[in-house]
Amino acid sequence: MDLHTLHTDFVLTARRISHRFARAIDAVGPLPPSPRRRDPLPAYLARVVVGQQLSTAAARTIWRRLEAQAAQAGHALPAHAAVATVDALRACGLSGNKVRALQALAAAESAGTLSTSRLARLAPAARHATLLGLTGIGPWTAQMAALFWFREPDIWPVGDVSVRKTFTAFVVEQTRWGFDDAAGLFAPRRSFLARYLWLIADATP
Repeated sequence: MDLHTLHTDFVLTARRISHRFARAIDAVGPLPPSPRRRDPLPAYLARVVVGQQLSTAAARTIWRRLEAQAAQAGHALPAHAAVATVDALRACGLSGNKVRALQALAAAESAGTLSTSRLARLAPAARHATLLGLTGIGPWTAQMAALFWFREPDIWPVGDVSVRKTFTAFVVEQTRWGFDDAAGLFAPRRSFLARYLWLIADATP
């Protein structure tokens, strides 16, 4: 996808909602290309689970401890969670719920549930339901996987606090469009809308 053309389209669409919104999108765009996938899907999900409800710095610290522990034992993640003791995993800074979630991911990987070739063949709704069936994977985590790992173009993570708060700030400036209708103006490319909103939020003092 041509991100420069998309940027122009998004600025024009945003202007229908708020001129300030259009200026904010123009200021942070065009979007950078999606980063190369560094991790297999099970490891990506494990990283997201570890980072849930934590600051970026805290999540990074715990993940590095976990990686070091797994490497010392000669294991990959999340498979390490299937053989490590709970105490060892908790020593990395994980909560009990996150330990159970990583164990569930390890079991799912072993059972083939997280086969990326199989999941990629599923319709987005079916893939989302499969991920939601795993312990510790909620709607937000499943949406992040859809958006960043499977790169689905029309994921709208309305439950993300930063996305909702940032978009609401622009929508309330006018009365023509409600929240859902305003987001609908960007369909079927709402994944890119979410990425713009995160960039705007990061750029806002």
